[in-house]
Amino acid sequence: MPDRPETQQSLSDILKDLAHHEEPQISVAQLVDRFGGRALGGLLLIFGLACTLPLPPGGTTIFGFPLLLLAPQLVIGARHPWLPAKVRRGAIATADLQKGLPRVLPWIERVEAVSRPRFSFLFVGVGERLIGLVCFLLAVVLILPIPLGNILPAAAVSLLSLALVQRDGLLALFGYALTAVSVSVLVLAGSLLTRGFHQLLGLFSQG
Repeated sequence: MPDRPETQQSLSDILKDLAHHEEPQISVAQLVDRFGGRALGGLLLIFGLACTLPLPPGGTTIFGFPLLLLAPQLVIGARHPWLPAKVRRGAIATADLQKGLPRVLPWIERVEAVSRPRFSFLFVGVGERLIGLVCFLLAVVLILPIPLGNILPAAAVSLLSLALVQRDGLLALFGYALTAVSVSVLVLAGSLLTRGFHQLLGLFSQG
């Protein structure tokens, strides 16, 4: 994935265009075409952002599944996303984009204003593959039915994919830091739940 040319349309402009899509739905294939050479990072960002939204039960599983397909392609060094025909024909409701994108666009525009290609070693060879591996592991968490367990992992995927599109290593470092926080919170929550479960079993055994 080459460095972003100055003449290339900014990510925020692409997202604005998507939010004003005239059809009731936009297919995954259309998203791939719209992002062009940045399709891998762009799709990771779209589905990562979708998972940060307050979704009904099972929502993060639906949006997390494409992440499971896309992230490993970074690991193997793919330049362009491959998706099964069924997934490419899948669509996102324009109404959902119009609801979610305005919430994140101001933040993306602020990031773009200060972002620039730097720490390029984080995006070549092992560096880019590591981003893919981390996004894959976070996607595994996202498809699990963990109440309120989607926000931090989805935000980490979004930040790492934004770093990938912008080629900004500083953003990638923030993404790794957020990943560490996500893992810590999930481990702590799991530990508390396990302890509570054992205490509950103890109460029943005493009775």
